Amino acid sequence: MWTTTMITPVLPTYKRTPLAFDHGKGMRVYTEDGKEYLDFGAGVAVTSLGHAHPRLVQALTEQAQKLWHTSNLYIIPGQEKLARRLTEATFADTVFFTNSGAEALECSIKMARKYHAAKGHPARFRIITFEGAFHGRTLATIAAGGQAKYIEGFGPKVDGFDQVPFGDEKALLAAITPATAGILIEPIQGEGGLRPVPPGMLKRLREICDEHGLLLLLDEVQCGVGRTGKLFAHEWAGVTPDIMAIAKGIGGGFPVGACLATENAAQGMTAGTHGSTFGGNPLAMAVGNAVLDVVLADGFLDLVRQRGLSLKQKLAALKDSHPDIIEDIRGDGLMMGLKTKVPNTDLIAAALDEQLLTIAAGDNVVRLLPPLIVTDEDLSEAVAKLDRACQSLKSKRG
Repeated sequence: MWTTTMITPVLPTYKRTPLAFDHGKGMRVYTEDGKEYLDFGAGVAVTSLGHAHPRLVQALTEQAQKLWHTSNLYIIPGQEKLARRLTEATFADTVFFTNSGAEALECSIKMARKYHAAKGHPARFRIITFEGAFHGRTLATIAAGGQAKYIEGFGPKVDGFDQVPFGDEKALLAAITPATAGILIEPIQGEGGLRPVPPGMLKRLREICDEHGLLLLLDEVQCGVGRTGKLFAHEWAGVTPDIMAIAKGIGGGFPVGACLATENAAQGMTAGTHGSTFGGNPLAMAVGNAVLDVVLADGFLDLVRQRGLSLKQKLAALKDSHPDIIEDIRGDGLMMGLKTKVPNTDLIAAALDEQLLTIAAGDNVVRLLPPLIVTDEDLSEAVAKLDRACQSLKSKRG
């Protein structure tokens, strides 16, 4: 006898907005019936060059007609090329490619542990992280993030992570023990509420790592690949990490992640110590190289910086117009947040009614993560939509 199941065919782990998109172009996405939305979420900072960017479409189409997958049993020329370009443009000497940010973080954590093990200190495996962090959804990365809502029910919690309050140097120093391997931090907390790490604090973390023989691990999964107007956000502080996880923007919509590291930090990662079936496959590498073609082109990051400054100014004016709705403006570049006095979900819903896509973040923040190709006209249109959304909320509240 057939029984009726109550669970949906797609595992119901997402609380989805009842809205589906059929296609996208540039800054905009469209429903099947042609309704247009201005995209200031970019798939959570993923579609870094907007939708159907011609350079990315060309690269993916050409590669799809040649070769899709060979596994990492063989040399993948596109992978060699992208790794070389990333190392030439950053602090890193070597790159491991993954499918996602969580996998890139997993590689980073394993690399930090292996570094100390290779130097004869396998007991140094603990990583210090910060309250408000989000590093992914694997068992290790939810433990690294330390947020109870992501850990609950998935115990026992993976051991090896010691969390301290954000910006509390005294607590950080107290947490360092002979078992500490490194410090892991996002230069800008995304999920945690768009909280930038001040450059002075990032410099101090570098100093502390050097003083105690620790590795500095950065999570630039969301804030990297041009989002702040530099290729990577830590560049604003003038410091370099030992290991860095990236993803999201480097694929422009195609699943790509990477763990970048210095030769010293990667010394334990020898043949057979780590691997991936799909990571760095030809399709992903074609898109990753195409993203760099655009982001590293002369003047592109200059424009991102200009747009970021313009967005911050426009949002400051919006806050002044709606002090009863907006409490604070946060973030850097094109990674901005509105901390609201009303539930952030109310403003997100009101913005959606104005056909503007935004994203929720922790600490009651609304995230604004437009594709990096955004124009000043797009910014004005988005802020006008937010203005109407605020007016709508005020009228409903009386």
